[in-house]
Amino acid sequence: MPILFEKIDGETWFKIPNSDSIPPFFMTMVSDSNHWLFISSNGGLTAGRKNSDLALFPYYTDDKIKRSKENTGTKTVFRVSKGGETSTWEPFSDRCPKKFKIERNLYKNKYGNKIRFEEINLDLHLSFSYDWNTSNEFGFVKKSKLKNLSPEKIQIQVLDGFQNILPYGVGSDLQSKQSNLVDAYKRSELIPEKGIGIYALSAIIVDRAEPSEALKANIVWSYGLDKPVYLLTSNQLDKFRKDGKVDQEIDVKGEKGSYFACSQIELSAKSEKNWYTIANVNQSQSDVVLLESKLSNPQRLIEDLEKDIETGSENLISLVASAD
Repeated sequence: MPILFEKIDGETWFKIPNSDSIPPFFMTMVSDSNHWLFISSNGGLTAGRKNSDLALFPYYTDDKIKRSKENTGTKTVFRVSKGGETSTWEPFSDRCPKKFKIERNLYKNKYGNKIRFEEINLDLHLSFSYDWNTSNEFGFVKKSKLKNLSPEKIQIQVLDGFQNILPYGVGSDLQSKQSNLVDAYKRSELIPEKGIGIYALSAIIVDRAEPSEALKANIVWSYGLDKPVYLLTSNQLDKFRKDGKVDQEIDVKGEKGSYFACSQIELSAKSEKNWYTIANVNQSQSDVVLLESKLSNPQRLIEDLEKDIETGSENLISLVASAD
């Protein structure tokens, strides 16, 4: 399988075309800070900060990560209305691999701190890609891009986000040995006005007869989709696939946490739509309040986010150069 080089937005990327034609392989993504991310070429992943006890997604072994792609990490579903018909397209999923003629490509930038997955639907004339980035201030950043490759306007319903988000306070031993017990303690909450998902435990899980409050949380938020409806679980995925109708979830207990933003997109000929989904771990109440305040000016917040991502790349270059 040849590895190509491409220049995208002024940055050099390594490209593996038709990446789904080879067996899944494991990759790492580096950062200038304390992020860690291990990802399979099929999209399954685990990620967190500092160590496995501060995980965003379950810290599993390579074989489990490869098998978890349908229920852990990123998930996107499109309902595409074209020519009087509506088609459901689920990029990077193996649920209906022969439904459309597709091309899947995998990219990694030359510094190793960004990874891109791309799927081109040749039947619907659409291209969807998402990039994993890191930010010291904001955590893990998924940038999504949907392109209309056809000369006509297309109406699209989109559901996009993350699945199997861990709450704060779940160590690697609990994840692997007592996952059902952890589910019973999970609580996912939404701040509807700002679209912030908060993932915490109702109490820290201990085997001693003493109270142990859960005072921190993992969080997810998004920007770029118009008037979204938010989901905190994966329970309505089949409902969305069927008719595109979902009910917003505000407070969910005892379920695996997810974060989805559902919206309507109208793409004119040869146009594109971009949006962000951002997640961070180990956040206090004051951290969440500060983020709420910053989301009052979302454009400024995204500018700061992009600047922090690029600062991370510059710092990484300096760190490697100083060690050479």
